Amino acid sequence: MPVLPLLLLGLYGLCLLFIIGFSVVQWQLTRLALRAYAQPTPLPPAPTAWPHVTVQLPLYNERNVAERIIDAAAVLDYPLDLLHIQVLDDSTDDTVALVAARIAHHTTQGRRISHVRRSSREGYKAGALAHGLHLTDGEFIAVFDADFVPPPDFLRQTIPHFATSPRIGVVQTRWGHLNADDSLLTRLQAFGLNAHFLIEQVGRHSGGHFINFNGTGGVWRRSCIADAGGWRADTLTEDLDLSYRAQLRGWHFTYLPAVVAPAELPAVMDALKSQQFRWNKGAAETARLHLGTVWRSGARLSTKLHATFHLLNSSVYVAILLMALLSVPLVFIKAGHPQWRLAFQLAAIFPLAFLPLVYYFLTAWRLGQTKRSPRRSYPAFFLLFLSVSMGLALHNARAVLLGWLGQRSPFIRTPKTGSQPSARRYRTGGLDALVLLEGLLAVYFVFGMAAGVYAHDLGLLPFHLLLASGFGTVCYYSIRHAR
Repeated sequence: MPVLPLLLLGLYGLCLLFIIGFSVVQWQLTRLALRAYAQPTPLPPAPTAWPHVTVQLPLYNERNVAERIIDAAAVLDYPLDLLHIQVLDDSTDDTVALVAARIAHHTTQGRRISHVRRSSREGYKAGALAHGLHLTDGEFIAVFDADFVPPPDFLRQTIPHFATSPRIGVVQTRWGHLNADDSLLTRLQAFGLNAHFLIEQVGRHSGGHFINFNGTGGVWRRSCIADAGGWRADTLTEDLDLSYRAQLRGWHFTYLPAVVAPAELPAVMDALKSQQFRWNKGAAETARLHLGTVWRSGARLSTKLHATFHLLNSSVYVAILLMALLSVPLVFIKAGHPQWRLAFQLAAIFPLAFLPLVYYFLTAWRLGQTKRSPRRSYPAFFLLFLSVSMGLALHNARAVLLGWLGQRSPFIRTPKTGSQPSARRYRTGGLDALVLLEGLLAVYFVFGMAAGVYAHDLGLLPFHLLLASGFGTVCYYSIRHAR
């Protein structure tokens, strides 16, 4: 019996099992989230004495959006004598002058705003946040990235929740989207992010499992940051890293899906890829640091399992890429070894792995619909989202593997345009060999489709069609936006 075909089939099966496990966890989170929505949490009363709050705005070369976030922070509805705004500006371009002018304007209006400059970008965003803490007296620390526009009542809606328990370390809110309907790319991103914020975060929180501060749109208790060891640049996702360190020390997080902090989605493929690289590599780095600690902790078994799939979320792309690459040879192996029909029939359950995900995304889709939401066909849009997600598998799997191997990478922020078509374009880099490989993979899966038709076996045809479309779409947008 040939060994290589058996190894390929076995590896394919292991990847399939991992994806099924991931899908089942998403299904359970959906059930937990729906249960939470059926039992809304009452709003806590406003405190008799509001605490000192610091709002940190980390910036790096964000001339298109810097003024907007400063203006939004300046009109937050909070006692002026208890509010300190820090613009943590590591910029090296004319953003510095724009920031200085807006700060000068709002200072004359009675706002306490500091323009914090460092001699180097050491530690990137984590370093800037840590540096800012030494220069402020805030008991609570709100963080907003440059592309956010928090509503004026943001602090009034979040700060009261800390009074419910002295062990609440973070209050996280849901991200909204300023430009969700600008393009196909932004619509797909909004679709995926809504699932995370409307289902995953709600489900984990209601189930008593570990959740994460999302890097922005939330408030920290300062003593929680200090107790957990402070901001560190050990990973590209300093937010996820600190979240796990804090919760492993017994701090609790509160998530508020009804409080929305709108933000701008990446409008071009290279910006999206830079964001995806940072999120996926950082998640793998955080898993490498904390997965063992989670299993050695006193957390419940269910919480340990959920934390495992949470930290290994990005590793799904490695499984998808391996399955995709193996699926074409399997067409020929199946045709040449009819005696293994039973094994291939078991492998054919792959589409069933997506049924829990269909339920998960459909629930998020329904929860995210408003009267202003454009009418779209969910099945078609879900398949398109699934296809493009698969098309990012090569890029994201590379990020995950680099994270697991412990290879260091610079923090590349996601450039935004401020929703202005004529805005100055910040680039994260030109075309690279990975874009060529994405194009070649699109051709590879078209070949897989042709092989299936030739072998009179259409079992993998839908999978190959999604892959070919996804890699082709990602390659097309990468080239188009690079021009």
